[in-house]
Amino acid sequence: MTEIGGESGTGETPDHRDSAPGEERITEHEMAGGLSGYLLGFGLAILLTIASFLAAQTNLIYQPAVISALVVLAVAQMGVHLVFFLHLTTGRDNTNNVLALAFGVLIVALVVLGSVWIMAHLDQNMAAMTAHQAGAMP
Repeated sequence: MTEIGGESGTGETPDHRDSAPGEERITEHEMAGGLSGYLLGFGLAILLTIASFLAAQTNLIYQPAVISALVVLAVAQMGVHLVFFLHLTTGRDNTNNVLALAFGVLIVALVVLGSVWIMAHLDQNMAAMTAHQAGAMP
């Protein structure tokens, strides 16, 4: 019998195929594993945040390109958080997590784009203002 803590007393390795969906085993040998992975991710997040503030508040970047630079830095920041803090990788055991993230992005995109579409077309569905209503406006 195996112990509840994992390995048995006979030196056998635990069967990692017998795990619940979403149960992650982050080892020290992975890029985002252990304390060093968290510290590396934290350092990268701080650097990207500082770079964003510098891009927005200084003249280091050509002004019309500041928005593009901020978008690139924001996507990089999301990547750092997904890899180093949420441990989202491309491994076999992360397929469900990647699909759940993709579905969440799809739902958010549908809600945001649908809301923008509805608000952009509201004026076409509004009734014309009468002279009495126009006179009552401040």
